[in-house]
Amino acid sequence: MRRVVILSLAALPAAALAAAPPSALAKVAGGLWEISGVPGASAPVRQCVADVLTLAQFEHRSRTCTHTVITDDGSSTLIRYSCGAAGFGHSEIDVITPRSLRIATQGISDELPFNYVLQAHRVGDCEKSASSSSH
Repeated sequence: MRRVVILSLAALPAAALAAAPPSALAKVAGGLWEISGVPGASAPVRQCVADVLTLAQFEHRSRTCTHTVITDDGSSTLIRYSCGAAGFGHSEIDVITPRSLRIATQGISDELPFNYVLQAHRVGDCEKSASSSSH
């Protein structure tokens, strides 16, 4: 019985670290973001984002993915992610200001390569109905 308690307590810090956002994104809040540079879009796309980390997987934004922070230096972070059979990618997020991000992303989506750069600007809070809906 005692060993189980020790093992579960030993696992706690690792789980807590895995859930922590990169320090580069610590001052960046969710909300309504306007995203420019989206392939195939002639105008910026507005998206309600609860967790800014999901912008790292913009190509796979409707997928459930796992993330691994590769580097995190306070103003920039490199994130690798995997979405099972849907593909994978890595994104470098540069925090220009807490309301302005540059996201360079590349990988494989539905067996095809992608590589592009996004500019994301927080333009406000999400509408109440949009923030409560699931994506």
